[in-house]
Amino acid sequence: MPAPLNRLKLRLAAGETVYGCWVGMADPYAAEMAATCGFDWLLIDGEHAPNDLRSTMAQLAVVEPSPSLPVVRLRDDDPARIKQVLDAGAQSLMIPMIETAEQAGRAMRATRYPPEGIRGIGSSLARASRFSSVPDYLTTANDQICLILQVESRAGLAALDDILAINGIDCVFIGPADLAADMGHLGNAAHPEVHAAVLDAISRIAASGKAAGVLSTENGFIADCVRAGARFVGVGIDVLAYVGALRARARQFIR
Repeated sequence: MPAPLNRLKLRLAAGETVYGCWVGMADPYAAEMAATCGFDWLLIDGEHAPNDLRSTMAQLAVVEPSPSLPVVRLRDDDPARIKQVLDAGAQSLMIPMIETAEQAGRAMRATRYPPEGIRGIGSSLARASRFSSVPDYLTTANDQICLILQVESRAGLAALDDILAINGIDCVFIGPADLAADMGHLGNAAHPEVHAAVLDAISRIAASGKAAGVLSTENGFIADCVRAGARFVGVGIDVLAYVGALRARARQFIR
């Protein structure tokens, strides 16, 4: 029996556009609620949300049975952390702050078993192999990893073509907020200069044959990104939706 099919990887490879939401509550109950909302994918955030390995694993467990496909964003490209999250059962990873082809290649190799990569062998005691109940896990796991690399700086954009040339990368995701800060527009991801850079990068990624990704809560810009070729599209953030709804409700009664 092989490793489970990664439906997100298959859908991106088929050219589908998939829409998702950031999950930053760091709580399985909140993640389970999000998994009833109909998104194609949910991203469990380990970079800016207060998640650790156990909270990430608990959220994977409640999202996996739903129609929403789980993605885990790590805090960096540390191979040891990548190995742990893969062993915990994640098959789709987002790695932030990629700025060079060398860094991208290291991240890719960290997600693969030898000879393709350097992932350590520990699946016999891991959730990823259903605790040794998937006998062919070691020989089939590589093919089911969906790797999303996040480019969010001027240096990353300068190296974009070299990053795109690396095999084993499924999606390159442009992070508008950090890119805006690096371009001198801190807190203003909607600046025209930032929008132009994001759309140009998406077009280049799409032309390479890899999936292009982006996150925005601006409906007009989301539409522009999809027209430019974005196919892994984040359209919401659970924390903002939660506090936005509560603040609006409070303002109805408290002035």
